[in-house]
Amino acid sequence: MGGKNKIKRFEENRTFGHFFQVPFSEAMQGFRLRGKWRDAFFHNDHPLVLELGCGKGEYTVGLARRYPKKNFIGVDIKGARMWRGAKTSWEEGLRNVAFLRTRIELIGYFFDAAEVNEIWITFPDPHPRHSRQRKRLTHPVFLERYRNFLDAPHLIHLKTDDPGLYSFTREVVTYNGYDVHQDTPDLYRSGLQEEASQIQTFYEQMWLEQEKPIHYLRFTLAPDRQALAPPSEDPSYE
Repeated sequence: MGGKNKIKRFEENRTFGHFFQVPFSEAMQGFRLRGKWRDAFFHNDHPLVLELGCGKGEYTVGLARRYPKKNFIGVDIKGARMWRGAKTSWEEGLRNVAFLRTRIELIGYFFDAAEVNEIWITFPDPHPRHSRQRKRLTHPVFLERYRNFLDAPHLIHLKTDDPGLYSFTREVVTYNGYDVHQDTPDLYRSGLQEEASQIQTFYEQMWLEQEKPIHYLRFTLAPDRQALAPPSEDPSYE
């Protein structure tokens, strides 16, 4: 994507009433919608669902179309990619969609305790190097951040094409004794009929054409127990 095209998309993002790009200083001082997303923005009391690392927002928009009685927020740092989902949902007049441009490390500044009902993590960067395990969005460091604003039953979905990330997440889930609701190394040969298999991203369709398996894991966090890293993690990495 050319630089001029990126700048154009960044500028257009600012025109969308459901696109939030918050300076770090403002988030630190107290983001105005934290704890108030339903009342002050969506104007309803419907469940609130996040897609973390949303990219083009294909899942955020797809889920919003499918579930009009839920609110969806796509979160990512790549504004030029998010533009696609923001523009599509804005043009379609979807009232149950928002986009938040920020680093996932800062997610706790934007949502209050028990404000979020569900999290989707769809095809995130797998960070394959062992030294970057703590960058993975299913690492216990991140799971603890989510637990601070997730309401019971603390539901998380992971959908990935990366076997390393899938195996790592299963290890974290098993080690912490989390409840597993669905677990399959090959979603589209598993026979599961739910939103995980009914919404496909552009790149996911390409991977399926290459007969690359898609891994899916749905689990819930323990509400009263800190998430711990499994013994396989390098304890010297900070």
